[in-house]
Amino acid sequence: MHISVESTGPLERRIRVEVPEEKIASEVENRLRTLSRTTRIHGFRPGKAPLKVVQQHYGSRVRKEVVGEVVQSSFYEALAREKLRPASNPTISPLDTGQGKGVVYTATFEVYPEITLAPLEELEIEKPVCSISEDDVDNMIEVIRKQQRRLKPVDRKAQEGDLLVIDFSGEVEGQPFPGGEGSDFRIELGSKRLLPGFEDGLIGAKPGDDLVLRLKFPEAYYKPELSGKPAEFKVKVKVVNEQVLPELDEELFRSMGVEEGGVEKFRAEVHRNMGREAEQALANRIKSVVLDALYEANRIELPKSLIKNEAARLREQFRMNLQSRGIGTENLAPAGEGDVFHQQAEKKVTLQLIVADIVKSREMKVDPAKVRRLVEKIAESYEDPNEVVSWYYGDRQRLAEIEAVALEDDVVEWVLSGAKVTEQELTFDALMNKGQTAVV
Repeated sequence: MHISVESTGPLERRIRVEVPEEKIASEVENRLRTLSRTTRIHGFRPGKAPLKVVQQHYGSRVRKEVVGEVVQSSFYEALAREKLRPASNPTISPLDTGQGKGVVYTATFEVYPEITLAPLEELEIEKPVCSISEDDVDNMIEVIRKQQRRLKPVDRKAQEGDLLVIDFSGEVEGQPFPGGEGSDFRIELGSKRLLPGFEDGLIGAKPGDDLVLRLKFPEAYYKPELSGKPAEFKVKVKVVNEQVLPELDEELFRSMGVEEGGVEKFRAEVHRNMGREAEQALANRIKSVVLDALYEANRIELPKSLIKNEAARLREQFRMNLQSRGIGTENLAPAGEGDVFHQQAEKKVTLQLIVADIVKSREMKVDPAKVRRLVEKIAESYEDPNEVVSWYYGDRQRLAEIEAVALEDDVVEWVLSGAKVTEQELTFDALMNKGQTAVV
């Protein structure tokens, strides 16, 4: 078998393979002889037809099968001989398989890049740390109280913190617009969920009041057709509810699983839960910071096929997410070069290659004990943790996903051990993102 390799791009390779006719012909003949022992051909007893007759009936089909298998096996033999690692399926062309000519074809494909990592000691990483203060605990307790609030209808003017039930309908340039009306809509004054000025306009309203709010959409509104336009909303205030928060008493403590020990034990339990959340959030944040640093320091040539496939996967994931929320996806454009899916795919593929290279070069192995701890940590938030653990260990593919996470964690630890690391102190609220303990 003759093999030649040509580089047609930074990562694209073209292999030309020539398989001699003798190899094809001998295999075809062997199969025809085997076939002749069992096949039925009109005019001959089973297994008694001459080889020449069997060839006339089945020769072309058998040759086609042999050629297909030879192309596949010779391609992988060529890869092994030339030490090539394909990153995409090959495009085979042209294929010359005429009788007596053997097999001649070219296979074009992309290979994985060679990776040379930037020196680890040159990486500068800000490692987030967090200490939970008594103020954080106080704020979280207020959040818990708000979650268990009760609503008390009142016949007074609405004030900030009240929860109103309203009907509303809006118009822009005298015409209704999609999403501009609602019935029995609940809104907490001061939550800043609606159009700027909407909640402020309800301050002082009483049950039964009819209001007209003249507002303006922000210039950077997410719906371009409404950006910067004036709008008029007719509002019917149906109910004004005062929020009544529970007292810090035994009933509240029991609802949070604290049967005895009073407020001191309750605060300790809140602190413990916050610590568990912060620990996981810190691990996620640290991993993100480390991977971002690796990405910025190690830009590499990427196989286009991997980017294309990953961008398509991310787009499909996004489409399914929208559908699950009842949002139409008819106008969702296909993933294309330069769009958000393509950009996300570039980063994801780059990091996959970098992490894989570190795992291989450092000869990192999966630690079964670490995998077990990760599975048990996932399982502890479920009603039956043992069932969740069995679910993971009952399927090799599911467990492999956790093993990949464990190896990625090992890579993060290795990077932190050699990089220039400084600590970045974060409040609990900043760590947990967007007001976990903010009291509004």
